[in-house]
Amino acid sequence: MSTLRRGDEGPLVIKLQEKLGVEAIGKFGPKTEAALKEWQAANGLQADGIAGPFTLSKLGIEALPQAAPAPVAAPVAAPIVNTSGFKLDKLKGHVPDAVIAQIPDTAARFNITTPLRLAHFLAQCGHESGGWKAVRENLNYSAKGLMGIFKKYFPTVTLANAYQRQPEMIANKVYANRMGNGPENSGDGYKYRGRGYIQLTGKDNYKKFDATVPEDITNNPDLVATKYPLASAAFFFNSNGLWKICDQGATPAVVTAVTKRVNGGTIGLSDRVKHFSEYYNLLK
Repeated sequence: MSTLRRGDEGPLVIKLQEKLGVEAIGKFGPKTEAALKEWQAANGLQADGIAGPFTLSKLGIEALPQAAPAPVAAPVAAPIVNTSGFKLDKLKGHVPDAVIAQIPDTAARFNITTPLRLAHFLAQCGHESGGWKAVRENLNYSAKGLMGIFKKYFPTVTLANAYQRQPEMIANKVYANRMGNGPENSGDGYKYRGRGYIQLTGKDNYKKFDATVPEDITNNPDLVATKYPLASAAFFFNSNGLWKICDQGATPAVVTAVTKRVNGGTIGLSDRVKHFSEYYNLLK
């Protein structure tokens, strides 16, 4: 699913800039972000400066077809290390200290056994969380936004107006009766909304993650945001077989393959490649 934010580059960013009337340089910087926020506010959307699928659709922008990825080179064996032996001091100033502090325990729990795996993992988490900032899903939508993004659940203006700008009510409605959640009045939708650097969502997924840590995550789900934002992301990598892709090497083609599994596309690929290279050169 396509999402554009500050730091992204490429032809889709050029399309966005052309629609917003800013210089189409192909790099999403502060001027593009400011113009996007102004457009979102004027059109009844959440003015967060991030162009998600609904914003892009409203602007009349369709995702560009993806070129076939280059053939992946034969895997190059990376040295397996004791997780306590990572050169984590090298990451200081490049990754927040709070994230670095979570790495040893996370690596031990979820098979992050090489510098190659760790570099791929950190590059994806940093980008998906907007630079290590987002650990909780933002559901503060306007009525217009609800009717666009969640039209199935908000087919009328009257219904959308009753829920707008009420994140708890919105989550309880749109996440009801799926992913292991109960009906809307159970409160499960909001209780098990997205948290972590790669957002864990739904009661079933919280239960599965619960089995990997000592605390009672099912009854204390906010621990995913406060204590385990990195571990929950590693749980996603481990559960979905991403380490096998990471192990294929340190090429842009491998970063592309990992990105497609995490993001569903290649939005923000240049930023992910840049940070992967940065982290891998520090860690190896």
